[in-house]
Amino acid sequence: MFPFFKKKKQGEDSTVQAEQLFDGAAEQQDEDVHTTLSIHPLMSLTTEQKYYFQYINNELPPLKKNQVSLSGIEWKKDGDRYIVTAFIRNSLDQPIRFDHMPLLFIGPDRKVIGRKIFPMNELGDIPPKSSRPWQFVFTTNDLYTEDVPETGWRLAFELKKPHRLDLEESWQQHLKEEDKQKLEQLVRSLTPPNQGEVNVMGLQALINNEGNLVVTLLIRNGSDKNITFEKMPLIVEDASGDVIARGAFTLQLEVKANTSKPWTFIFPKSLLQKDEFDFSTWRATFHSKRKRADVVISSFSLPLATNRSLS
Repeated sequence: MFPFFKKKKQGEDSTVQAEQLFDGAAEQQDEDVHTTLSIHPLMSLTTEQKYYFQYINNELPPLKKNQVSLSGIEWKKDGDRYIVTAFIRNSLDQPIRFDHMPLLFIGPDRKVIGRKIFPMNELGDIPPKSSRPWQFVFTTNDLYTEDVPETGWRLAFELKKPHRLDLEESWQQHLKEEDKQKLEQLVRSLTPPNQGEVNVMGLQALINNEGNLVVTLLIRNGSDKNITFEKMPLIVEDASGDVIARGAFTLQLEVKANTSKPWTFIFPKSLLQKDEFDFSTWRATFHSKRKRADVVISSFSLPLATNRSLS
């Protein structure tokens, strides 16, 4: 299963504070922790392999207390698979357990050469102050290059960045600075969408001088991939729960991973299904191939920007 004894490991270390991965974890402390070798109960190793991992583990530098580290050992190619062996190191006073976790394969120049989400719950509980060897299999589809370096590479946890505001260039140019700050504050104050979730929140709804319904929404992308909307079917309901407008908007709008983007939609007067509206509360829904997103709208007022017409 594992390679024969070698004296030097090929990969580097990537270390983070435990609180960056686990809610409620204690802050890092300036205390050295030497991790002991921990073999998964279901992992079958020869005496030589155990000696190999023990030797490599003994050579590792100590961690600071309350850190978690990935320490690269080696990789080997098997067909279209790259089998990467690394230690998962835990310097906490309690065991840790992962769920599914995105890992980055990083080259010596710090460029990401691969990414994959691994079912790291398979590692089980990693005991306090221990190092557990494991294999991570990347395929050619997970890598961005075929030129994988022999040494100097590392595995790293992909730490989720805070959910942030993403403004289209037209909004950047025409929105006042104080309104940009209001939007940024709003995005920071909201609970981020769940992983993989896409939903909408209302910023403003009004009837303009031409009698058209103008709706501004905050489109919130909780996934780790950019999403491009080419058509967005929308339904708007007022405080009474009545549908006041519906239609499908044609657009080419990209919402970047883990961001919220505001956008304005105009329903022509001819599509409105009521003469009078109560916007004290209102509701917008849209349908996508991923899921339906139903969000109760709040009233946050901003100047309107770029408009889109119905197809």
